[in-house]
Amino acid sequence: MISDKYACIVATQRQNSFCYAIQNVRTNVIARRTWTSVSSSKKWELHSTAQSQVLTLTDKEREMWEASREALSAFEFSIDEKDKILAKSFGYVHSPYWSEERPKEVPRHETVKEKLNFLQSLGLSDDDLYKILKKFPEVLGCNLDEEMKNNVQILEKDWGIEGKTLRNLLLRNPKVLGYNVDCKGDCMAKCTRCWVRF
Repeated sequence: MISDKYACIVATQRQNSFCYAIQNVRTNVIARRTWTSVSSSKKWELHSTAQSQVLTLTDKEREMWEASREALSAFEFSIDEKDKILAKSFGYVHSPYWSEERPKEVPRHETVKEKLNFLQSLGLSDDDLYKILKKFPEVLGCNLDEEMKNNVQILEKDWGIEGKTLRNLLLRNPKVLGYNVDCKGDCMAKCTRCWVRF
């Protein structure tokens, strides 16, 4: 099999510009930049595969969003990162974790703070929470009583996982906090939220 570079070297003059354009495309696709083809004057843009949406919020909803963003200020996230965390958690950006079931909801400061306080009560430091939010931002959208607290109780009662072991588990696999299905091997097509993955 001939490599792309070798193919470009032996190509004719006319093909050289095409090969250069192809290499340029590959380079820029990896770098996720806008690129201009050498062989044409068209400008091409590479759009992220993540579905970004323009948030249209009322003034009250915007205040609620900003207050929720403020709840994340203890962690060294940029404003954009905070917005992405909230958007993934509350259904404004599609996340495979939620499948199709997460309706859009404007986050409330009290709810976000309550979930962060619960996580800290499990012995997680601010640095640990930073790592968990980076790895699994959807945790803030999980139901506190029905999922998060219930799952911690399941881990303690059924698996004997608590204390430092629980902390290490949550750092390694924070999605366990949002598991709400146990198909016991008879698949229900909700694999991202199923205990079988545990």
